[in-house]
Amino acid sequence: RSAAALGPLLMLTSALMFAVLDVLIKIIGPEFRVWDIAFYRWGGSFAVMLIIFSWQANPFKCNNIKLMVIRSVSGCIAFLGLTTAIRLAPVSTIMVLFYSFPAFAAIFSYLIFGERISKGEIFCIAVTICGVAILLDIKLDGNFMGYILGFIGGAFAGLTVSLIKKLRDTNGPVVIYLYFCLLGAAVAFPPYISNPTIPDSALDWLMISGIVGTSIVAQITMNQGFKYCKSW
Repeated sequence: RSAAALGPLLMLTSALMFAVLDVLIKIIGPEFRVWDIAFYRWGGSFAVMLIIFSWQANPFKCNNIKLMVIRSVSGCIAFLGLTTAIRLAPVSTIMVLFYSFPAFAAIFSYLIFGERISKGEIFCIAVTICGVAILLDIKLDGNFMGYILGFIGGAFAGLTVSLIKKLRDTNGPVVIYLYFCLLGAAVAFPPYISNPTIPDSALDWLMISGIVGTSIVAQITMNQGFKYCKSW
């Protein structure tokens, strides 16, 4: 009974932290490019987690390195798509699009891993898609490319969480995020260093710290939640 309650609690905590993260991404100064935000999130999270878990003999020890890399790549695409979309269009609308990802998670889990989906779950997935359409109300304000990227971000997020669910069977919640941050920081570093935006005020540093902190809590609680919940 406690496990049945713990899974949803972890996922709700993760959703709350991701919501705070998305708001910070939206309101941080326009001088911070997508690549700046991405590098600070991934690089900062990687550094903080290395410090916290440096007592472990090998924090990078994992099972199924190939799947870990694929998960990291799909996660990078999802985050970059979401971040760009948030900067181009209203955050509330983009989040409605992005949170269609459980439907994609169910599809990918079935196609890739052969997970069975009950009729009741298929009904819930259909309701999710209908809910997205109703909430959007066919009113798209802002840059149309933002909505396309928000939808793409949701699709790749669905793929990502289906991979996390599989990885979580044999890996801890921290190492999954550690690999994600390592690859993400490596991808974001070249475009970041070409024209970096350095925080120059206490408020900027506070917001960057908030992005890092909420990212770590959101991702690790979500990864742990997959011990008790299906990907969708």
